[in-house]
Amino acid sequence: MSIDVPQTPQQVYDFLDVMAHHQRFTDHYLTRWRYSGPDRGVGSFATVTATLGGTKTDVSIEAVEADPPRRIVERNVSAAGRRLAHGTYIIDPLPAGGSRVSFTYTWTCAPLAERLLAPAIRATMRRANRTVMRRLAAEPARHVSAEGP
Repeated sequence: MSIDVPQTPQQVYDFLDVMAHHQRFTDHYLTRWRYSGPDRGVGSFATVTATLGGTKTDVSIEAVEADPPRRIVERNVSAAGRRLAHGTYIIDPLPAGGSRVSFTYTWTCAPLAERLLAPAIRATMRRANRTVMRRLAAEPARHVSAEGP
């Protein structure tokens, strides 16, 4: 899933690199954000409550890889450690300026019941992440204008 934004890859990366900024565009289904570790970069960490498909679960999110200004990988752990996933942001420059921001979420492992329901869960996640990407598109502009020239 991807969205185009007018900001440079570095501006988008600088925004996404700060874990607390993710709350701005995911709070429609990720709530109760609690942070630890550094504010940004590898090791930044949050625990959130995910409400999706009628269920609530705590999810730990940690930035585990960074390749500025192109890529950020987050590891997600939930379901008492039985669900492991990675969320990957890729930021590519556009030929006419701006950036394309892509997000991919993949399970590394999941409880059996979730694997059996994977098609329905993927559809629910796709809908939630479409909203995430639409909301994300507005946030770097707010961040850049707040920082000033």
